Amino acid sequence: MFRLRVVAIAGVMWACSASGQSGSGAWKFAVSGDSRNCGDIVMPAIAAGVWHSGAEFYWHLGDFRAIYEYDEDMGPQTNIAAYEAKAWPDFIAHQLAAFGDLPVFLALGNHETIPPATREAALIQFADWLNTSLLREQRLKDDPQDHKLRAYYHWVTHGVDFITLDNASTDQFDDAQMKWFKAVVKRDEVSPEIHAIVAGMHEALPDSIGASHSMNESAQGTVSGRAVYETLWDAQESAHKRVYVLASHSHFYMEDVYDTSAWKGRVLPGWIVGTAGAIRYRLPAGAGPKQNARTDVYGYMIGTVSADGAIEFSFHQVSLDDLWRADEGKHPEALVKWCYSENKQ
Repeated sequence: MFRLRVVAIAGVMWACSASGQSGSGAWKFAVSGDSRNCGDIVMPAIAAGVWHSGAEFYWHLGDFRAIYEYDEDMGPQTNIAAYEAKAWPDFIAHQLAAFGDLPVFLALGNHETIPPATREAALIQFADWLNTSLLREQRLKDDPQDHKLRAYYHWVTHGVDFITLDNASTDQFDDAQMKWFKAVVKRDEVSPEIHAIVAGMHEALPDSIGASHSMNESAQGTVSGRAVYETLWDAQESAHKRVYVLASHSHFYMEDVYDTSAWKGRVLPGWIVGTAGAIRYRLPAGAGPKQNARTDVYGYMIGTVSADGAIEFSFHQVSLDDLWRADEGKHPEALVKWCYSENKQ
């Protein structure tokens, strides 16, 4: 169903074709998450790589700024109140702006709900990305009476349904989101036009490798996350849809994250790609050779989608040279080096 490979960005990457075509009818998208701490330095390099890959959009899986502490890439701050007032505008100005007019889709992370930040405030701040004409049209197509802005949504393109879920707080997935999600998947199951479902969220679903830093951390997350997994499994096994599950939250790269004893015999293809600038975590003990797990790296995944909905994912690592090139002297040399070498546990 899928094949995996890891690619390091070199200078040639920046000169490659931006056609986006890797075969007849194929197209690409990009995804990663967790751009707090050093995202102002890392995300422009990611944006440059995504542009040159020919990807049709970039999907950010949450944690835009730290909020509970100062992000190192923003430099010295006068006080916490001043930092909090400009943290999200900084993310927009220095990270999202790097993508230019390339469509960017946002999922909320737990740092978007760390007090004094709230989900409601995030919806207001990021409404331009959460209520685009594409997302609004999809929402009203599903339900002409649905005029409510939410952090969970979906859109269909090229026969693939991309579903952004909201597990940015321990009360999720709540009943309303579960009802919505199951209705979306049920429509996908019976639609001959939908070949694949890609579910993206901040925290990995329960019972993954490294489950201690996932939806397993709360009772509601464990129960509702397992229900989401079962629903996606049924879509794959009963309705014969191709299903892929993407998350970030843990600040490393890992493949095959649901190949655990808990999901034995029911393993969905899943990835963690929390590599967009946040402090890099140590790898969990359960990661083996099959997971191709990597930490102390920055980068993003490219999904290459075939006409039948099959998706091949590849991880593209961002190098120090890529950071220099994209930063263009905006940050002190010492800070760029620190972010590349020292931003880790």
